[in-house]
Amino acid sequence: MRRIHVGNALSAFGLGFTVPYLYVYVAQVRGLGSLTAGLVLAVFAVAALIVLPFAGRAIVRRGPLPVLLAALVTAALGSLSLGLAGSAVAVLLSAAALGAGQAVMQPALATMIVDCSTTETRSRAFAMQFFLQNLGLGVGGLIGGHLVDTSSVSSFTLLFAIEAAMFLLLVAVMSTVRVPHAPRVDGAPGQLSAKGSWKQLLGNRAMVQLCVLGFVLFFACYGQFESGLSAYGVEAAGVSTSALGTALAANTAMIVVAQFAVLKFVERRRRSRVIAAVGLIWAVAWVAAGYAGLGHGSQEMATAAFISTYALFGLGEAMLSPTVAPLVADLAPSGMAGQYNSAFALVKQLALAVGPAVGGPMGAALHGPYVVTFLLFSLGITYLALRLGRELTAVQDRPWLGKSRVVAQGAVSGVGQSEARA
Repeated sequence: MRRIHVGNALSAFGLGFTVPYLYVYVAQVRGLGSLTAGLVLAVFAVAALIVLPFAGRAIVRRGPLPVLLAALVTAALGSLSLGLAGSAVAVLLSAAALGAGQAVMQPALATMIVDCSTTETRSRAFAMQFFLQNLGLGVGGLIGGHLVDTSSVSSFTLLFAIEAAMFLLLVAVMSTVRVPHAPRVDGAPGQLSAKGSWKQLLGNRAMVQLCVLGFVLFFACYGQFESGLSAYGVEAAGVSTSALGTALAANTAMIVVAQFAVLKFVERRRRSRVIAAVGLIWAVAWVAAGYAGLGHGSQEMATAAFISTYALFGLGEAMLSPTVAPLVADLAPSGMAGQYNSAFALVKQLALAVGPAVGGPMGAALHGPYVVTFLLFSLGITYLALRLGRELTAVQDRPWLGKSRVVAQGAVSGVGQSEARA
């Protein structure tokens, strides 16, 4: 588990080095224009949507570790070639490789976390993962920002080379991992074929409802961070770019500071009720955003309200990290961990692709409808979470009620002893 957490931190640190500066690198430093830069960002999402349906099946059949190692090597090659690419075609192909590798890492690492944890420790394990990911992204972005020089192509080449080195270092670390048998919980659905299929997954009513809930979660929050909400802040609330940066920092700071305090609060609460509470917290966040852009207070008050919106989102994220991912794990039948993780990751990618496309134009031009729309989506999270609670078994909703039960999965993992989850 320690190696897996180190892996999460390293991968996030590497991504933090480059992701915030991709647009500037492609459009300005390489001189390929804003259209190509926009296509690069789209390619990341498209690559993820293409590979994730196959990643789950591969994790089930081969085990998460070989899939993770292949994803890391692919991402390293994509990152290094992106730093060296000089043409639009080379940049897009490199971005596709990096995006595909990055997308597959997440369900593979999640599967490994599940297989290295018990029902009692799983929430804490995913909370630690989320904490380290945010810390890694923040530190990586901070250091990367001091290394880049928009007048020097070589500074960006160095950045992408460091990112590739992080992925290869992670290959070396993860190659030493021997994942144990996957712990299971009482009350899981009936055991399904290790081969798995989308038809079988879609037959799990609770999982389908969780995927719908997950789409709304990612659409209404994560899909707005760097698109609609930032555009709304600048256009409607009149916040400066420095205030926008402060808001993003407040989000990360809330997660880092509150994560483990929140964990103690949610560990003995029903998962469906925790998610429902997040919907209410985010509804308050959108009310604060509405005041920032539509209220008649001073600019200082508007800026403070806008920053509090991001901080409240961070509080909700801290509550979700030890709740949603473990629930996906506990809904998965034996041998289907990779399939369920990849399906949920696919839902996340869809929401992150649709969210900016819808929220961006609304946040920039339709200020009132934008706030009302996403306020309603937040309240919808509460409704969907309570509805999901009626589909869950007692142990799935309140995992502390049951004792963890280990079910051997070595036969389906393809790696001798294990199957892992991210």
